[in-house]
Amino acid sequence: MKKRLGLAPRDLAIWAGSCIVITASFLLFGGEGVLSFAASLIGASSLILCAKGLPAGQALMIVFSLLYGIISYGCAYYGEMITYLGMTAPMATASLISWIRHPYAEKGGEVAVGRVSATAALLTALATAAVTLLFFFVLKAFGTARLPLSTLSVTTSFAAVCLTYLRSEYFALAYAFNDVVLLGLWIPAAAQEQRYVPTAVCFGIFLVNDLYGFLSWKKMKHRQR
Repeated sequence: MKKRLGLAPRDLAIWAGSCIVITASFLLFGGEGVLSFAASLIGASSLILCAKGLPAGQALMIVFSLLYGIISYGCAYYGEMITYLGMTAPMATASLISWIRHPYAEKGGEVAVGRVSATAALLTALATAAVTLLFFFVLKAFGTARLPLSTLSVTTSFAAVCLTYLRSEYFALAYAFNDVVLLGLWIPAAAQEQRYVPTAVCFGIFLVNDLYGFLSWKKMKHRQR
């Protein structure tokens, strides 16, 4: 079968399956939380495209970050709001530019997997620690719900966006860890208000897709080199 948008039949099947599960959860709970539903579909689409190293995935991530920031504000998850509006969205924009400027020459549209130097890895680790410490006090001052998990979400998100910009395959693994943290945040919220169920389901789907993305990038790296 001919690939569409650079996606193989397996990628399209995972994409379709993700959208079906998200849609089913939305309809099952009375069609509440339209914004969460839309964000979930956009996010799932973004991850599949990112898994194949396509810059369009980063463009969709910008849209998802804006919608997710609004949803987080409504649930008093100020850490998530600040993280996605103030960090993930701008870094996704920088990553989009980086991915467009570093294509893999032998396969049009696909980004070239980057090499992360020891210096870059050390700077990323130090910056992540500094951002985590700073955000802990900021989020505490805002009275953020579930402060420990919200702070850990900042840690995993910041590491993920840095690795995304560096075009490292480990960005997807960092996002997978972030998905686990986010499930810890949104499952309790969904238990209290069913309009947040699609968001909780969304991050369960994201976890599967990010793990698939990590494996996909490992294969890309091997093939490109």
